[in-house]
Amino acid sequence: MSDPLDQPEIRYKDSATYRRLGIAAIGLLAVGTVVYHQLEGWSWVDSLYFSTVALTTVGFGDLTPTSDGAKLFTVVYLFVGVSILLAFLNARMVRRRPFHPHDDGDDGGA
Repeated sequence: MSDPLDQPEIRYKDSATYRRLGIAAIGLLAVGTVVYHQLEGWSWVDSLYFSTVALTTVGFGDLTPTSDGAKLFTVVYLFVGVSILLAFLNARMVRRRPFHPHDDGDDGGA
């Protein structure tokens, strides 16, 4: 039996989703960088650094938003951003995992 991931229509759908999520993740970093640069007056490097640290939930604490607008943006940015990054990482793992159409996850009760 052939591997379902070798079928072009499945590979295309999987690749398209992965590509869209990758573009969304990069776009999210770009948006965060521009917004923090504008709202906080940080350098481009500091803005990109904070966007990355915030979205990866590392949170070193060396930079923090100080204006109310930046704080509110950060709340929305993190909810949306973490969701997009988790979806992207999930799509990445699905692409790497072999697909077994007859594997229902039941280990036979063991």
